[in-house]
Amino acid sequence: MSNLSETDLYAPVKTWLVAQGFEVKAEVAGADIVALKDGAPPVIVELKLGFSPTLLQQAVARQRVSDLVYVAVPRWKGKAGWRSFKGNVGLCKRLALGVISVRVEDGFVQVHADPKPFQPRKSKRKQAQLLSEFQRRTGDPNTGGTRGRIVTAYLQDAQRCAAYLAEHGPTKGAVVKEATGVQQATTMMRNNHYGWFTPLGKGVYALTLDGKAAVKAVKG
Repeated sequence: MSNLSETDLYAPVKTWLVAQGFEVKAEVAGADIVALKDGAPPVIVELKLGFSPTLLQQAVARQRVSDLVYVAVPRWKGKAGWRSFKGNVGLCKRLALGVISVRVEDGFVQVHADPKPFQPRKSKRKQAQLLSEFQRRTGDPNTGGTRGRIVTAYLQDAQRCAAYLAEHGPTKGAVVKEATGVQQATTMMRNNHYGWFTPLGKGVYALTLDGKAAVKAVKG
């Protein structure tokens, strides 16, 4: 794509618009492409070699002229390119912008979103996960913007189980649950996500060396 220029996108997009009955002109009052048909509001298309804040700012500025604003970029390459492209389509939808991709090799044009008001659908499942994590987490052990390991409610529960075993020795999961208030204590120790627990008979768990080290680290 190093030899590609924005002008390479113009002919395919113009051809696509003309095929739909539009009269098309380039570089009109600062807009890359303006298309008119039958007295309808103008269709405006901004051309760029990739998504960027500049592209989105230009496109949003064009919404002062028309509600029918599209951004057009070269078609993605590979799975990583598709994931990035898909994410940017979602962003454009939130901005009520249309999205067009152009396969420059053969001039294929595809519309991925039309410009229209966006009504995000809320995920009750994800909201429930967020609220559960918030309510289960003790205190505020993290700093916003943290890079690296995050202290989650799951980690805090595991630490409670490990601390109890460190103090009382091998114990049945049901007893750990009752003593610590960790409702999933037995399952957590059985799954052993952090490598802290080891089974010692039916339903009985003890700490591994890593578990003992983890408890010591928490105590400081």
